[in-house]
Amino acid sequence: MAMENAFTVDDLIACYARGVFPMADAREDESLFLIDPERRGVLPLGDFHIPKRLARTVRNGPYEVRIDTAFDAVIEGCAASRPGRQDTWINHPIQRLYGQLYARGLAHSVETWLGDDLVGGLYGVSLGGAFFGESMFSTARDASKVALTHLVARLIAGGYQLLDTQFLTDHLTQFGTIEISRADYRKRLSKALAVEGDFYGLAGGATGIDCLQAISQAS
Repeated sequence: MAMENAFTVDDLIACYARGVFPMADAREDESLFLIDPERRGVLPLGDFHIPKRLARTVRNGPYEVRIDTAFDAVIEGCAASRPGRQDTWINHPIQRLYGQLYARGLAHSVETWLGDDLVGGLYGVSLGGAFFGESMFSTARDASKVALTHLVARLIAGGYQLLDTQFLTDHLTQFGTIEISRADYRKRLSKALAVEGDFYGLAGGATGIDCLQAISQAS
């Protein structure tokens, strides 16, 4: 369903609360569309699977993970053209709307840094005890996977009930993402929205070891 130009950040919040989300056809296309998939990807937080090699990377470096220090840069990274993906669904209206969500404290970024360089990360929307993962990017090996691991640990520590990945992909399947029906998703969403998650329940400087411990305790 196409949306009018007057679509506001409050409209966006209401969309997430009822289980739909916006996308665009291309970066330079100013129009937005609401998506309500019949099948939805979710990552059960208690069943998060970390491949052994990734666990070693999370534990030993070389990356530093920061929270909410470069939100705009993360969206730019997610929107950038890359080999095998020449276009993106993140257009300029979407970028502005999520910037406004971030200003309200309802959107967050998890950033993977190598020295002074942002080499990966993800961003998403937080409502109640639900987190809606929007997009991720990586320009260095495992950088987005490290960010995802830190996100899951943060959601577990903060008492979140739902991690919505929108769709099921081969990339996400390796971490335990499953696909559920629209009806099942809405039931889970309703329960999660009744909970008040704390995105900062895990310290901003939490180490990889801290994250692995939080995940281990939940499994």
